[in-house]
Amino acid sequence: MITGTTPRGFEFEIDPKVLDDMELLDALAETETNPLRISEVSLKVLGKEQRKKMYDNIRTEDGRVPIDAATEELMFIFNSSEEGKN
Repeated sequence: MITGTTPRGFEFEIDPKVLDDMELLDALAETETNPLRISEVSLKVLGKEQRKKMYDNIRTEDGRVPIDAATEELMFIFNSSEEGKN
């Protein structure tokens, strides 16, 4: 398992097998031209429960989940392990 805590305090646990997915790679590649794919990436990497926990962790006082904050959290998760860097 890949585990860690983001700078904003979100604790995550990811099965490394999740990262070995061509559809995930496709979605990541397409985020450059279609930023909406980041939602799919977060679901594939974190699953429904953990994604909700991440969203709740970065949710603002007015109830929004900032896109930049979510993207930064995901980038931290990917960069926090050698598996995520490949």
